[in-house]
Amino acid sequence: MDIRRPHALPVAEVLRQFGSRCDGLRRDEAARCLAEVGPNRLPEPPRDPAFRRFLRQFHNLLIYILLAAALLTALLAHWVDTGVIVAIVLINAAIGFVQEGKAEQALASIRRMLELRAQVRRDGEWSELKAAELVPGDVVRLRSGDRVPADLRLFEAVQLEVEESALTGESEPARKDTEPTGADSGVGDRHGMVHAGTLVVSGRGVGVVTSTGVATELGRISRLAAEVRDLETPLTRQMNRFSRLLALAVVAASVLLFGLGALLHEYRLPELLFAAIGFAVAVIPEGLPAILTITLALGVQRMARHRAITRRLHAVETLGSVTVICADKTGTLTCNAMTARRLVTAAGRYEVSGSGFAPAGQVTSGGAPAPLDQHPDLQALIETLAVANDAEIRGADGEWLVTGQPTEGALRALAGKAGFDDAGYTRVAALPFESGTRCMATLNRRPGGGARILVKGAPDRLLAFCRRQYSAGGGSAALDRDFWELLLRELGGQGLRVLAAAARDVDPDQWWLAPQDLTHGLVFLGLVGIHDPPRPEAAAAIRACRTAGIRVKMITGDHLDTARAIAHELGIDDRQAVTGAELESAAESELRRIARDCDVFARTSPEHKLRLMQALQASGEIVAMTGDGINDAPALRRADVGIAMGVRGTEATREAADLVLADDNFATIARAVAEGRTICDNLRKAIVFILPTNGAEGLVMLAAVAFGLVLPLTPVQILWVNTVTAVTLDLALAFEPAEPDVMRRPPRPPAAPILDAVLLWRIALVSLLVGGATLGLFLLGRRLGLTLPEARTLAVNTLVAGELFYLFNIRALSESVLQPAVLLRNPLAWLAVSALVVLQLLFVYAPCMQRWFGTAPLAPATWLLPAGVGLVVLLVVEGEKALRRRRALR
Repeated sequence: MDIRRPHALPVAEVLRQFGSRCDGLRRDEAARCLAEVGPNRLPEPPRDPAFRRFLRQFHNLLIYILLAAALLTALLAHWVDTGVIVAIVLINAAIGFVQEGKAEQALASIRRMLELRAQVRRDGEWSELKAAELVPGDVVRLRSGDRVPADLRLFEAVQLEVEESALTGESEPARKDTEPTGADSGVGDRHGMVHAGTLVVSGRGVGVVTSTGVATELGRISRLAAEVRDLETPLTRQMNRFSRLLALAVVAASVLLFGLGALLHEYRLPELLFAAIGFAVAVIPEGLPAILTITLALGVQRMARHRAITRRLHAVETLGSVTVICADKTGTLTCNAMTARRLVTAAGRYEVSGSGFAPAGQVTSGGAPAPLDQHPDLQALIETLAVANDAEIRGADGEWLVTGQPTEGALRALAGKAGFDDAGYTRVAALPFESGTRCMATLNRRPGGGARILVKGAPDRLLAFCRRQYSAGGGSAALDRDFWELLLRELGGQGLRVLAAAARDVDPDQWWLAPQDLTHGLVFLGLVGIHDPPRPEAAAAIRACRTAGIRVKMITGDHLDTARAIAHELGIDDRQAVTGAELESAAESELRRIARDCDVFARTSPEHKLRLMQALQASGEIVAMTGDGINDAPALRRADVGIAMGVRGTEATREAADLVLADDNFATIARAVAEGRTICDNLRKAIVFILPTNGAEGLVMLAAVAFGLVLPLTPVQILWVNTVTAVTLDLALAFEPAEPDVMRRPPRPPAAPILDAVLLWRIALVSLLVGGATLGLFLLGRRLGLTLPEARTLAVNTLVAGELFYLFNIRALSESVLQPAVLLRNPLAWLAVSALVVLQLLFVYAPCMQRWFGTAPLAPATWLLPAGVGLVVLLVVEGEKALRRRRALR
């Protein structure tokens, strides 16, 4: 027999050849194996060499125009101009190269945060490990929604179906079992195997790892799963289109300028070429792509620090437009630290002390301890809750942790408090929890002999299955449905999540369990009320969203009264609460009204989530939707922003989502919305800041040619202004913190242009102010007797001063900056200003700079003129903002 074909071997032989057992490897064995075979991951895709990534920075139409300008200046023997243009292009390429590396590092860190995890059995105990730590021989447990972490030979499969299209191309899920198949069977026919990279659609299974890393089927065909692919968003794509259009406009305008100069003023050819080059260099915002990339990369990193991991970068912009957040209750709005509080049977009521997953506390009745041997009704109820259970709890470093679902962990802790021991129970078969059935069932051999089907799940589903209930004497009586319905409302009204339990004895020789076994003969045992308190920060986050014009809708599978109680605590409007059944029966028009007017939805399924979201989107809402189960994936894909739970969510939901919450906390969603709005603000600030520089320079060059003036600026001087402001002032905007009103204004319409009419007007206003002042001071300087180099130096200083003061205007798009809190909230802006002043002093007074850029030293008093222009720009723009604020208040 060949271990390279584990699908053809019996499970016992596979385990033997790997030196493993059904209860897994020992930790020391796994450590030795990991050292031998290496981590369970595929090799990184080959990266382009550094020189190719550097050359890629030149692949931009605007850069091609600058290089053409450098060639023309070389042909005209303007070697200094040629050298400076080439140097500026190289500097921009270097900035882009370095930033691309940083962006890739940021995305790599996000990939690490999204690293696959697996439930592994070692030393007989289940624990959760990084999938990279798996080794051949490990025993791994799979559940519905899991991404298979390695190639496994199954030895337990319960209604297990796996989607294998990544390997086989088959869209239909494959049904799995534990039987060996032929040695020559293909991947799609190996029913006893599951392979790395495939997805568990339903059911559950346990298997032994046979291959990891490059030895898996996935590794052999070298297919890598992609999480975050590139740093491109709709905004950056729009800017790329803008760059192409601008390049065409630059060429056309340069030709026009050339023609005007030749026809109106009979410039000589070298002068015309020099002017055309100067104009082209002036209007090209060569630093804009790098600044947009830096702003976006920094914003994504900040979101990751806030525990919101961006998988698809378009979500960063869409977050700023979200109008509705549909949030799961459990674990997102609540703590997900489940604790059983109440137990109710037909014979009595019981209280449970203790909190969290620690089995410390006791079960009491009327204030007195309730031992199981004196309360058979309690014994039967806790037996079902503890045995029909896949979770495990264990203490580590003084803290009790759960492996599995938190709700089941709470029931494990309850069993410990009651003194119930499930060691003698043998599971024969199981029906795992599915959203369609809303219950879990197991068939178990009992320690004292006999077999019993144990069922736990949604009370309404189990009440529908049962005709009888456990009676005080140990027998059964007719089900009193009204009694249980009244209790459900009572427990739900206390904010408790309620589960029910039922059971029936079966033939000890029965070895199968089918869904139809639940439809007859079950005896209803009782209810358990589980408390999951609201997160302390959730209510404040919901208020912040409401202030930001975002409605929060709570969606839960819990009972209606439970949903209302939690919603009331959180400050969500619970006056109109709707159940899944009402959503099911509603016509499309009625569904839209319900989706619009109601904020609490109970007893819902993933299908209801999808219908709700579609109804909201049909009403023009921009919807963010949370999810954690595999059946939530369609709703997350359809949502404008799909948000997966990083802790309790399945791999399927994480892959369908745009954002992953590393802490499953609603407050993180609110912070992500604020960060998304801040990123969009900073991107727009960068654009609105950079374009007036180019507009002013272009205006100066065009006016000079149109009126037959000597050029106030040379191409290299223009490039100096563009570059020195880009590496100082522009970069400071990428670090700008959120504006105070970021969560006090309505969402931005997603179809809104990058620049609205107000910002376009501001760009034109500042271009005219700075361009006009630059040309005016140049002419004034010439009239006052300044030499041409001195007058040009004055013009350059005027441009730089205008941009320097305008930086403070643009740091707040609508708020006044003439207040200390705004002026001081970004220390990097002051550092950038200081760096710019030092560089500009070198530009004016350093002999080498004078030779390269054609500058001349200026008298100290001359600096007051550019400073005055900058101050005028600051005050005019602040005045314009004040007028708009006043008009908005009317």
